[in-house]
Amino acid sequence: MNRLAVYTDTDDLDPTEGIKLLKAAGFEVIKLETHDQKEIAEVAKHAEALLVGYATISKELIDELESLEVVSLLSTGTDNVDTKVLADRNISLFALGGVASEEVASHSIAITLSMLRGVDKFAAAAQRLEWFKTPYPVVPPRISTLKLGVLGFGRIGQLIARYGAPMFGSVIFHDPFVSQSLDPQFKSVSFDELVKESDVLSINAPATAENKYLFNKDLFAAMKPGSYLVNASRGSIVDSSALAAALKSGHLAGAALDVIDGEPAKADNPLLNNPKVLLTPHVAYLSQFTQKAYITVQAQNVIDFFNEKAG
Repeated sequence: MNRLAVYTDTDDLDPTEGIKLLKAAGFEVIKLETHDQKEIAEVAKHAEALLVGYATISKELIDELESLEVVSLLSTGTDNVDTKVLADRNISLFALGGVASEEVASHSIAITLSMLRGVDKFAAAAQRLEWFKTPYPVVPPRISTLKLGVLGFGRIGQLIARYGAPMFGSVIFHDPFVSQSLDPQFKSVSFDELVKESDVLSINAPATAENKYLFNKDLFAAMKPGSYLVNASRGSIVDSSALAAALKSGHLAGAALDVIDGEPAKADNPLLNNPKVLLTPHVAYLSQFTQKAYITVQAQNVIDFFNEKAG
C-alpha cells in the first residue's frame, strides 16, 4: 500500500512538479487548497506526510493525524507549526533552508535602495509628466554616508551585508548566535547599539513568540532620528500601528517592507497607501528559480526522509 502525502495549501505556486516526484517515489498524493483545520484533519487523518504552505499546523490538528511522520514546509520559517508538539510526537519537520536566500537578500537591497532614492515617487512623478518640478517628492540622502544595520546574521543577513557594503558607509550587525563575522568589515554590536546607530535597519529574523512586535513604540523611539526600517522577514516582528506613528511623527524617515502583520493586509492597516512606506506583497522569495525549487525541494524532503528511514 502506498504512503499517503497530503498538500494542505501551496499558496500561489504550482505543485505539479512536486506531485510528480512524490508519485514517482510511490506516494499517493492528495492536494487540498485550504487552511481549514477540520478539512485537513478529515483528509489527512491517515497521511504519513503533510506538505504545508501557510496553513496553521496546531496541536489540535496534529492530534487528529494518527499516522503522521513528517511535515514538510513551503517556507524557511516554522512559525505556522507547533514545533514542540511535533518534537514530542517524534514527527520530523523540514523547512526550505537557504533555497531563496539570494532572492530575499536581493529584494531587501532593492526595496532599500528604492526607498532611499525615492524611486517609486519619482517614477510616479514622471508618469504625471512632472519633469524638473520642485519641490521634489523626496530629496534622497547620500547612501555612502549611511550606516546599514543588519539584525540577524544568518545566510540572508550576511548576503545583505555583502550586497550593501560597496554602497553604504559601514555595515554593523547583531545576532545572538554570531559573535563576529569572518569578514572584518562587518562589525558585531549589541542590540541596543544596532538600534541606536543604524541609519537603515534591516530585519532578518525568524518569527518567534519572543520577538512578536519586537519593533514596537518603545523600540522605535530608541531608533536613530531620521532612520529607516527594512523588513523582508516576518510581519509579526513589527507593530504596524507603532511604525505608522513613528513615521507620522517624523522620528523615522521611511520604511521598506515585503511583509506586514496580518497577511494578506487588511484595508485598514495604517501602512497601506502610506507615503513613507514602500510595500511589496511578500514576494521577496520569488524568482524563476524559486518558483520551481520551492515545490521540488519540499517534495524531495519528504522522499529523502522516507528513503533514509528505509535504510
